[in-house]
Amino acid sequence: MNPEETATALADELLKIHRESWGAGAASARSYVLDDAVVCFLDGLELLPNEEFLLDEGKGDLVVELRRKYQEAVGASFCAAVERATGRRVIHFMSDTSLDPSFSVEIFRLG
Repeated sequence: MNPEETATALADELLKIHRESWGAGAASARSYVLDDAVVCFLDGLELLPNEEFLLDEGKGDLVVELRRKYQEAVGASFCAAVERATGRRVIHFMSDTSLDPSFSVEIFRLG
């Protein structure tokens, strides 16, 4: 697979893992395979009812923190997908979420 095909397949796989693990997904995903890193944007996050409630109560910071902790917990699944797609070991994983606009970014440092 060429780098563009790898990035597209990886975006699809990470979106699938995200949907299956959260029970809600994102509208789309884009991945970029760089020399020593992979970056994936999950755009248009679907928030869960409890997250919507917290946002309505002005507690968006709690939603972001909960999502960060959850992504750390499912990070092993994301890292395994990146390792399969690139044939390289992931040595570090970071995730962050924005609510306005709604997206998350997943960053994988390759060994």
